[in-house]
Amino acid sequence: MVLSAGGDGGGAPPPRPSRRDVLRAGAGAAAFLSLPACAGSREISGRIVGASNERGHWLRDGAPGGPETPTDDVPVLVVGGGIAGLSAAWKLARAGVHDVRLLELEDALGGTARSGRNAVSAHPWGAHYVPVPTREERALCELLLEMGAITGYDAAGRALPHPDHLCRAPEERLFADGRWHEGLFPKEVVTVEDLAQMERFQARVAAFAARRDDAGRRAFAVPVAHSSRDPDLLALDGISMAAWMAREGLTAPFLRWWVEYACRDDFACLLETTSAWAGLHYFAARIAVPGDEPSGFLTWPEGNGRLVAHLATSVKDRVVSGAVVTAVYPGPDRVDVRWVDAATRTRHRTTAEYVICALPRYAARRVVRDLPDDGGAFRTSPWVVANLTLDVEPASPGYPTAWDNVLRDSDALGYVVATHQTDRAERDAVWTWYRPFPDADTAAARRRVFEATWAHWRDAILADLGPAHHEFERRVVSLDVMRWGHGMVRPEPGFLFGPARERAARPLGRVHFAAADLGGLPLFEEAQWAGVRAAEEVLAARGVAFESSL
Repeated sequence: MVLSAGGDGGGAPPPRPSRRDVLRAGAGAAAFLSLPACAGSREISGRIVGASNERGHWLRDGAPGGPETPTDDVPVLVVGGGIAGLSAAWKLARAGVHDVRLLELEDALGGTARSGRNAVSAHPWGAHYVPVPTREERALCELLLEMGAITGYDAAGRALPHPDHLCRAPEERLFADGRWHEGLFPKEVVTVEDLAQMERFQARVAAFAARRDDAGRRAFAVPVAHSSRDPDLLALDGISMAAWMAREGLTAPFLRWWVEYACRDDFACLLETTSAWAGLHYFAARIAVPGDEPSGFLTWPEGNGRLVAHLATSVKDRVVSGAVVTAVYPGPDRVDVRWVDAATRTRHRTTAEYVICALPRYAARRVVRDLPDDGGAFRTSPWVVANLTLDVEPASPGYPTAWDNVLRDSDALGYVVATHQTDRAERDAVWTWYRPFPDADTAAARRRVFEATWAHWRDAILADLGPAHHEFERRVVSLDVMRWGHGMVRPEPGFLFGPARERAARPLGRVHFAAADLGGLPLFEEAQWAGVRAAEEVLAARGVAFESSL
């Protein structure tokens, strides 16, 4: 292993770096690990980047000691700078409330929607798209209209995407039987029985998508809170997606793979560990009106980092990054918050009239005092995301490179092409590779993820993608890896409509809660809606007039 750093020991000035040198170094990297990919191949640079495990573990093990600063006070304090926290600040700002401070553990905002940039392109480090919404998704539509990502609505209430933000064609391809095929359910690789069962599955999904209850609510809506509470629908949360498919006679192997791919992609779960309600929601909630195809995708080179950047304008210079919140004490008149500045190790105490705790539940239960026990209901899966820079896109057999590229026989999810959305003459590219860990023992999976070296991930990714591309390894210049220990909440059977989730969203005195996992599904829309809901609770408590986005 070689630790590389910039600089020169003297003598003649170094030559001007070539484009390849710039690609290899990456943007803003002071140092990186550099290892040969395998014997006889050229060097691939890379490193493990991202979330600070040391800071996060202060919540579990105790923060280091340091000098204390005088207590300060703010009207509203937001704890957590992911999508939920930023959305809360955004809604407060839209209502004219700007006396808000936001504390974020990491140096960068966005949580699992954060992004990065290298010499070639911006790229995501997590969530990378949102489906085009309908007018019913009010909070999301307000945000997208403000950004110019949608321009209005059609007569049926579908949002009209701005073409610059809509995913470009080709959108998806699948590697199976030694070549790439258009779409993820290509007719040339499935059986007649697969096709027949797919038609039956889609008919069931279409019926669910068209269904409304007596109150006019959709069977499966975004957010989950707007969904029907009809008993037969809620009963679907009590069984697995595997059990529902077996009950419906949907046993064809490729269809089962296709549905399970969706469960792994959105929930980091398998058919056996996904609530049937959650699995059906994935397919039915994205159909705007009866008879429609599922909605298209809004995406950007940096993925949902584009949304993060826009939301962050609501708080501007009122963000404190590197702030490790160690305790939140709800009180009758004020909330007492203790936190440590990770850079200076100084200890701080901030009191607030109201606190919006926008932390995922696994973190909130370590921080907020007197928080009711949830009995371990909120289980999360680890993820690994890697960004690969290629000097030339490698040739591949069959259908050409798409935005989303999936390998049929892989434990990973394939890759999205960050450079797909841009007009570029260059042939270099950035690919973002995703691997969920749907293991039943999530703690053991986390340990494996964090014990593995960068070299392990490099070799695993090259082995995963290499067979689908000609001379793949020769084209990879750099490969950076980010590990998410608690990347997604798992909508396992019984969780979505069990007592723990809905109870967790209730305020605790002057502390209000917002996170994607409170909605039960690890979606941008759930995180944004939760942040807006918490902000509206605070606005109402403070007597501020506002127009609801819910």
